[in-house]
Amino acid sequence: MSAHFSAARRRLLTTGAAALAYAAAAPIASAQSGAPGAAGATGGRVLRIGNQKGLLTLLKGRGTLEKRLAPLGVHVTWTEFPSGPPQLEALNVGSIDFGDVGEAPPVFALAAGAPFVYFGQGVQRPNSEGLLVPKTSPITSFAQLKGKRVGFTKGSNTHYLYVRLLQQANLKPQDVTPVFLQPADARAAFERGAIDAWLIWDPFLAVAQKSLDARLVADGTGLVGNRLYFFTSRTYVQHNEDVLRVVIEELNAVDKWVEANRAAAASEYAQLWGVPRDAVELVLSRQRFGIERITRATLAEQQQIADAFLELNLLPKRIDVAQAAPPSLG
Repeated sequence: MSAHFSAARRRLLTTGAAALAYAAAAPIASAQSGAPGAAGATGGRVLRIGNQKGLLTLLKGRGTLEKRLAPLGVHVTWTEFPSGPPQLEALNVGSIDFGDVGEAPPVFALAAGAPFVYFGQGVQRPNSEGLLVPKTSPITSFAQLKGKRVGFTKGSNTHYLYVRLLQQANLKPQDVTPVFLQPADARAAFERGAIDAWLIWDPFLAVAQKSLDARLVADGTGLVGNRLYFFTSRTYVQHNEDVLRVVIEELNAVDKWVEANRAAAASEYAQLWGVPRDAVELVLSRQRFGIERITRATLAEQQQIADAFLELNLLPKRIDVAQAAPPSLG
């Protein structure tokens, strides 16, 4: 990092410690409480899943996971969230056992002491998040946002993209004003001109491109990996790793089906997400596929992200991401 970037690191955020970012919002629906893997009302174990608008939505809609887990005596519950950070807060307070999240929220959660464990990962998808401006905006590069306001979700994958875009443009943290908003609020602010640009991920990115004719200025290509991660808690994985392995297998099977059947998947997603089909088609056109168990190499990628946030004083302490590996990884 450049010297002037490091010198100004403390000024990147103006609303308090970013280590608490993942606690910023509440879930759309309250999650079922209880101990990890505890018996449900009908007996047996329970898997409480938190999900965003993504692959888990499709898995939920099909009901195939419940069928796979029935022989293991596992009852599944679902709670939808607007983004990854509030999912991790739910994990921290013991409301869910499993969920999906982007590449930045986990490091903030780990720094704040959440019992987070990486269990699964997707492939890199750098072009599935990006920087939007209104169609009439004269802005054609992030560098032109100096002195302007950029909206994004605090502690999200787009938060890391924001940092990387600042670096690429040789801008100081104080040169751009970050406005921390959840996706729905960010879209509203974008539409009324309260922010000059919006950093967002799919499917919200594609919906804005199609319904608002918003213009894509930059995506994460060459800057970020933008992997999808699947997480659990230390306690849950210790007692229910067999359950989690089935979840990853089912997620990969559904993901591979989407890759081979994009037209049918677009129709199914459009109904489940409640978004126009043409937006889903755009999402799938730039999506990459494949879900697997977490690897040491990918944990090293997460360590680089954590170290970058630490250098900017956005984390209160250095974290060792490898400590959040599941026990079976060795």
